[in-house]
Amino acid sequence: QVQLVESGGGLVQAGGSLRLSCAASGRTSFNSYFMGWFRRAPGKEREFVAAINWSSTNERYADSVKGRFTISTDNAKNMVYLQMNSLKPEDTAVYYCATGSTLQNFAYWGQGTQVTVSS
Repeated sequence: QVQLVESGGGLVQAGGSLRLSCAASGRTSFNSYFMGWFRRAPGKEREFVAAINWSSTNERYADSVKGRFTISTDNAKNMVYLQMNSLKPEDTAVYYCATGSTLQNFAYWGQGTQVTVSS
């Protein structure tokens, strides 16, 4: 059973930085899978933030975070990270880690970690 556990959320002032981590387990190898980060802000639908394949040759970002967020992987540790810089109050949301066989099919999800950006 695939399991994803996020960590690293918290409260930060606008302009600050946070790094989210996601520990993946339950498969011998995630090499053929994509990893993604999504977020759900209060009163809004869940939205895509960033995605990457484990070989780090294919990265995707939402326009709203391009140039500020960076997704990366540590294959040896089965970890995925989301470095978030220049945070804005509108980045406040619960952030979820997800994995799946394609960018259109994220079948497994973590429990989420709260990120709050104060103005």
